[in-house]
Amino acid sequence: MEDKDLEKEKEEEKEEETPKDVNQQEEKEACCEAPENEPQNQAEEAGNANGEEKKEKKGLFGKKKDPRDAQIEDLTDRLKRSMAEFDNFRKRTEKEKSAMYEIGAKDVIEKILPVVDNFERGLSTIPGDAKETPFADGMEKIYKQLLKTLDDLGVKPIEAVGKEFDPNFHNAVMHVEDESLGENIVAAELQKGYMYRETVIRHSMVQVAN
Repeated sequence: MEDKDLEKEKEEEKEEETPKDVNQQEEKEACCEAPENEPQNQAEEAGNANGEEKKEKKGLFGKKKDPRDAQIEDLTDRLKRSMAEFDNFRKRTEKEKSAMYEIGAKDVIEKILPVVDNFERGLSTIPGDAKETPFADGMEKIYKQLLKTLDDLGVKPIEAVGKEFDPNFHNAVMHVEDESLGENIVAAELQKGYMYRETVIRHSMVQVAN
């Protein structure tokens, strides 16, 4: 019995000592592992620091520009320039066409005006008793139609008689003294002048008083 009691006491002592030994063993292992893990932790920290530095550099310098974007910008700029040049060309062409039309219209009108002059001279020579004849009436109607056509085209006669002489519209070929008229007033019109829109086609040939 005594032997059995001694064995039990020894077993109990072993059981009491075991937790202490386990704790001491864990502390030793932790102390041993700590120096081994330090280089790995330092490497991870260094890697994280390098990653942050790369991110900062990337944020500072920005993403590298895609060559295709540069090509798109270049093509867009060329297209805008071409469109602007075409628009200028169109405006210039329209202006040239308008100027050519004006020049052509002036040439035609200048050639028609002598015909109008001849109509006026012919009608002024018709005797009073012959103005009611069909021939004279027909000539009058043709003359009026010609004047209306010129008026529709923008051709207007220049007012002269009774107006102050203006070298921009009148061409003085004679001078007369007339107390009933003021100074530098057009006394008579020898040949009618005409304007096409805002341009003088032919100056009025006039006689100026005083």
